Amino acid sequence: MPTVAYREALNQAMAEEMERDDRIFLMGEEVGHYNGAYKVSKGLLDKFGEKRVIDTPIAEGGFVGVGIGAAMVGLRPIIELMTWNFSLVAADQLINNAAKIRQMSGGQFTLPVVFRGPGGSAHQLAAQHSQSTEALWAHIPGLKVVMPANPKDAKGLLKSAIRDDNPIVFIEGEVMYGDQGEIPEGEYTIPLGVAEVKRQGKDLTIIGWSKMVKLALQVAEQLAPEGIDIEVVDPRTIRPLDEALLVQSVKKTGRCLILEEGWPFNGVGAEIAYRIGKACFDDLDAPVERLTGADMPMPYNHHLEAMCVPDAARTIAAVKRVLYLE
Repeated sequence: MPTVAYREALNQAMAEEMERDDRIFLMGEEVGHYNGAYKVSKGLLDKFGEKRVIDTPIAEGGFVGVGIGAAMVGLRPIIELMTWNFSLVAADQLINNAAKIRQMSGGQFTLPVVFRGPGGSAHQLAAQHSQSTEALWAHIPGLKVVMPANPKDAKGLLKSAIRDDNPIVFIEGEVMYGDQGEIPEGEYTIPLGVAEVKRQGKDLTIIGWSKMVKLALQVAEQLAPEGIDIEVVDPRTIRPLDEALLVQSVKKTGRCLILEEGWPFNGVGAEIAYRIGKACFDDLDAPVERLTGADMPMPYNHHLEAMCVPDAARTIAAVKRVLYLE
């Protein structure tokens, strides 16, 4: 299988879909002549021209709204947000229009539009540019929320998102664009709403998404020599959530740790913990544990920033708490 970078997998997904369907176009800040802030759209302007790869002003409320309108009249836009932090400027369009038009029109309009871009913390981008917003978008009925953790999932999930007739929030890991990974040869898609077991294990289930999957796998390998066998499950789609696979894994291991970069209060992990607790009450050998980002705006200082997101040491400590080893 070919090995590609996360950004290249996303680029391939858009290029293949734009070749397949001429109603698809890409729009956003610097997506054309600059090839995208993170070079995800590299070469697409040369290949598809200025009518299908459109540079916009810095006006998220405007071009997100244009994307919604274009989807209502039969086009299939991909709207790139330079970062999901900037989506907050367009929150009214996303929450009051994208999420609701299909239902409020009685199904007269579909909304086949993908809003994609990087999210989460990066490297010293400070409080206004280091936010994990998936809990906000997953709270809104009408939006699907997708968060790929590796190049294979990035390509397969983005192709499925582009083909979906509903508005999709597609959040990419801001520090993952250079990550390398194998992808299947030829045409493939990955269905939305289907989780994946990234590593089989028997002692404890770690549930994490986006860059937390990489951390969970690292910790699992680190603890294996101590005889601790960890299963890692990636929901891949936050909403709709594949609750059945998460429950199946926890029933097998009897213990659960949820890894989340976002804030703890009303976070995605809180929802998952409730569902695991309800479905696995008689199977749990320990309370469900959560390890989240710190409950505060992200500091600019590098050392403080590192203390605000889950790391290997704190994850290992959390694993051992759930296993009653500490």
